[in-house]
Amino acid sequence: MNILAFLAYSIVVTFTPGPSNIVIFSTAQNHGYKKALEFVAGATLAFGILLSLSAALNSYLFNMMPQVQTVMTVIGTSYMLYLAWKILHMDDGGNSKKSGGFMTGFTMQFINPKVVLFTLTVIGSFVIPAFSDPLDIALYVLILTFIGFCAYSSWVVLGTLFRRYLRPYQKQANIILSLTMVYCAWSISGLQNLL
Repeated sequence: MNILAFLAYSIVVTFTPGPSNIVIFSTAQNHGYKKALEFVAGATLAFGILLSLSAALNSYLFNMMPQVQTVMTVIGTSYMLYLAWKILHMDDGGNSKKSGGFMTGFTMQFINPKVVLFTLTVIGSFVIPAFSDPLDIALYVLILTFIGFCAYSSWVVLGTLFRRYLRPYQKQANIILSLTMVYCAWSISGLQNLL
C-alpha cells in the first residue's frame, strides 16, 4: 500500500468541510466545547463502526454501490437540508440540551454521504487490496478512526475559538454555515448535472 497516498487521502477527506464538520463547528460556536465534544464522541464511534462494516462487507457493498449511492444521495441531501435549517435557527444555548449531542453525532454519520462513501472507498481502495489479515485490517480501521477523531476535534477547537469573535455576528455566522450546508447538499444531489 502507498502509505503516503493513504494518509493524504484520509487526512484531506476527514479534515475538509463536510456535513459533520460544519455541524461540529456550528455546535461549538453556538453551544460551546462540551456540547460539541458529545457530538464528536458519537460521530467518532459511528465512524469506527462504518469503517468496520465497510471492511467486513466491502466486496458486497462495492457490487451494490450504484443502488446504495442513489439511496444515500436522496437521504443525504434531504438530511443536509434539514441540518441547514437547524443551523439557521440555532441560537446561543437555548436548545442546547436537544441539539448536537452524542446521538445526533452517532446517527448523522450513517446517513452522511461523505462519511459512507469515504469509508467504502478508503477501505476498498487502500486497505483490502494491501492486507488480508483481519488484524492488519483492524489496525487500519483504528488508525482511520483516530484520524477522524482528530479531524472532528479540530473543528471543535475552531468553533470554540471563533465563538468569542462570532458571538456579535451569531445570526450571520449561522446563515453562512447554513448556506455552506445547502451547498454540500447541492453538490451531492446531482441536480447540477441536470442544468
